[in-house]
Amino acid sequence: MSAGGSPPTGDRQPFGDRLSEHVAQRESQVVLGLDPDPAALWPQAHEAAGDTSRPPAQRAASAVLSHCVSLIDAAGPACVAVKPQLACFERLGAPGREALAETIEHASAQGLLVIADGKRGDIDVSARAYAQSLFGGLDTPFGEVPGLGADAATVNPLMGRDTIAPFLEAAGRRGGGVLLLVRTSNRGAAELQDLPLADDPAEAARGDAAPLWERLATLVGELGEDRVGHSGLADVGAVVGATVPEHLRRARALMPSAVLLLPGVGAQGGRVEDLAPAFAPGRAGGLVSASRSISGAHLSSGGDPADAARAEAERLRVLAWGISA
Repeated sequence: MSAGGSPPTGDRQPFGDRLSEHVAQRESQVVLGLDPDPAALWPQAHEAAGDTSRPPAQRAASAVLSHCVSLIDAAGPACVAVKPQLACFERLGAPGREALAETIEHASAQGLLVIADGKRGDIDVSARAYAQSLFGGLDTPFGEVPGLGADAATVNPLMGRDTIAPFLEAAGRRGGGVLLLVRTSNRGAAELQDLPLADDPAEAARGDAAPLWERLATLVGELGEDRVGHSGLADVGAVVGATVPEHLRRARALMPSAVLLLPGVGAQGGRVEDLAPAFAPGRAGGLVSASRSISGAHLSSGGDPADAARAEAERLRVLAWGISA
């Protein structure tokens, strides 16, 4: 188990089981993406910025926090988790990190799981530091420094198993999950992720080489083999873009127990109707992630931003719940 981290050792349930229970309780597989843009916040958020005597970073962070809290309050009841994009908070400096921590605290208080979306990945020493920041924190000679307390995090696996292990260990101690990038939702993903990767020249000559993303999916499946809970889901999952539904059946075959985080619904063109293979292990096997299509729903439907976000999140919830039945 040294290359893949250790199974959960704390007193919390494994991530797959916790997720399965949350999905059943909330009757939702929708993940609310939080990608706040200071230039595109809901109007009422600007009031939280305070007067112009405050530093710009503090004013922006206060407005971002107000926006995220309002969005969670509006759309959260139709969701099972939130997915804050860390870069959108971190670019605001220390006040942004504080806003991120308060956003996570508010989401958790509303019964939502938190998926920290930072796509971290580095050598083992740096990976351990990233993991401490995202999950349980660090015990120092000066006292304990808390982490963000995320329930799961997205991780870049391209540097190999040894760089993934620290995330699995830190997540496992608190019943958390790790979601590895496998086939992403951006337009340029095919440039590398779809390239064939051969083990030897003969395989390449035969045309039998699997694409890189399938090798990554195989890695997810292997890492999760000994980390499957009573729900049948592992605490090692994958990010597979909803924009490439033609890959989902193969992805599920290679990762039978993985939780699949499915970004790209809405603004990036992904459709919930195309995601049925993701739910093969059960309703919690696929998580439908949407951000701009929910937070910006009022831009197309009109009316109050909160009402529009609530309606769009509920629409996605009903649609996904019906497909996965």
